Amino acid sequence: MNDVKMMVSCVVEKDKRKIVRVSFLRGKDYADGILPDGIIEKSGGFTSAEVQKLENYLRVNRQDILKQARGINPLRNWLGEWK
Repeated sequence: MNDVKMMVSCVVEKDKRKIVRVSFLRGKDYADGILPDGIIEKSGGFTSAEVQKLENYLRVNRQDILKQARGINPLRNWLGEWK
């Protein structure tokens, strides 16, 4: 699974809880997860064993991913870098 890319959202509020969305991409394959729960909500193209590995990755690396999400400025990312 070396060719899997991960995208992390900023912290968002849903149903009065703070969550982070995490997407894993490999070509046309995708898996969308959520933290702090550490679960994959939907996927396509990944085997069930791979989905379990991705969920384990989310749980093991939860604190680092949440820290990364807290550092994301959605407005700056949306507008892009001004030079």
